[in-house]
Amino acid sequence: MTGPAASPAVFPTALTELTGVRHPIVQTGMGWVAGPRLVSASANAGALGILASATMTVDQLRSAVREVKSRTDAPFGVNLRADAGDAADRVRIIVEEGVRVASFALAPSKDLIARLKDAGVVVIPSIGARRHAEKVAAWGADAVMVQGGEGGGHTGEVATTVLLPQVVDAVDIPVIAAGGFHDGRGLVAALAYGAAGIGMGTRFLLTSDSTVPDAVKAKYLAATVKDVTVTTRVDGLPHRMLRTAMVDSLERSGRATSLLRALRHASAFRKESGASWPRLVRDGMTMKHGKELTWSQVLLAANTPMLLKASLVEGRTDIGVMASGQVAGLIEDLPSCEELVERIIDEARTVLKSLPGAG
Repeated sequence: MTGPAASPAVFPTALTELTGVRHPIVQTGMGWVAGPRLVSASANAGALGILASATMTVDQLRSAVREVKSRTDAPFGVNLRADAGDAADRVRIIVEEGVRVASFALAPSKDLIARLKDAGVVVIPSIGARRHAEKVAAWGADAVMVQGGEGGGHTGEVATTVLLPQVVDAVDIPVIAAGGFHDGRGLVAALAYGAAGIGMGTRFLLTSDSTVPDAVKAKYLAATVKDVTVTTRVDGLPHRMLRTAMVDSLERSGRATSLLRALRHASAFRKESGASWPRLVRDGMTMKHGKELTWSQVLLAANTPMLLKASLVEGRTDIGVMASGQVAGLIEDLPSCEELVERIIDEARTVLKSLPGAG
């Protein structure tokens, strides 16, 4: 195993204290992107790397966790779906393997939070509204990640600069700001709002440690802010991604064509994940209830993992989609995770020193 030499946090916050990382920066759990290589590189750079497990089988998750542990001694986390039929099995792996953090895209139940906390695991749900933050805080979550509308993937309508102070004022647990962050200026701004750190997805996707194909990274780097759009035609929910010919095609598709495509993708994902049809149906019923979706929207949800895999793993941007935060239009290079984190911390120091009245 390798890991960073012990050193004090430059910006000690409630997040660094809670998780044991050196810097208040989180590499978010992006499906097909946040695998062992990126997570261990992020962790070794002093950030909190989050392993994305929703696109892995249970056995693959255990193997991935062990691979990360073989690459780093630093703390890291696992992101999982609280509504998945095998969530209990995944939680057991997190506990048994000594993973430091469990993060969730959907609010975990009160019982699930308690089980993880009893085992010493830090619980950090991601939320997109103040009421959701208040709910999970009341249930015992240790911190929350707040993603504003600028963030990639599934997103809301409220900008980070509006949502973040709302949540900071509403809860008494650490708040991590996500959506629109990529540099040291953003870190300073988030801390000024009262956040305990920042979460970044697209910025970590666009590093040399990311396994996304180089040709796909080039498309992200070439994008302008106006090339990043929000569509509901992938899975029925607002989804921020790069505007491509594939996205245009999805938006022109009729209802019948969209549902047939979703059926094919559901079948493909069933084989990919090793899930049975009954389990997929049970997960769909849970999703339908939890997000108040129609059955058509539940079926469309099968599009998401396979369309993302086509681009982010296979490099087929002609048949896949590329989830992206708006910051893709501001990113111009592919540093290593170590270079990126060091740059952010150095820039944050410089920004603080340049503020009026700074000593």
